[in-house]
Amino acid sequence: MGRRRFEELVGDALDLIPGDFAAAMDNVVVLVEDRDPEQPDLLGLYHGVALTERTSDYGGVLPDRITIYREAILDICDNEDDVVEEVAITVVHEIAHHFGIDDARLHELGWG
Repeated sequence: MGRRRFEELVGDALDLIPGDFAAAMDNVVVLVEDRDPEQPDLLGLYHGVALTERTSDYGGVLPDRITIYREAILDICDNEDDVVEEVAITVVHEIAHHFGIDDARLHELGWG
């Protein structure tokens, strides 16, 4: 799957986020990269200060980053339907980190 189609799937996954949650996302950008150089099997990564951890001192900072790793996701998928599903799961997982939900709770909720 080419980069353009993959980026469309990430956009489609973002469109699935309920409006109230999408409106609450603050100072965050979603990027697509091929792989994380330090953890090549990583599917996605949130880097920033979760909304639940921001204080009144938060301001004037670069946006948080959610990175979705295209090649790592493609490696574990057999077909486009699998990619659509995995992209959606990964996007939701990383957005949940933006809202302060940790991996343990995400696993409990089935968003491993």
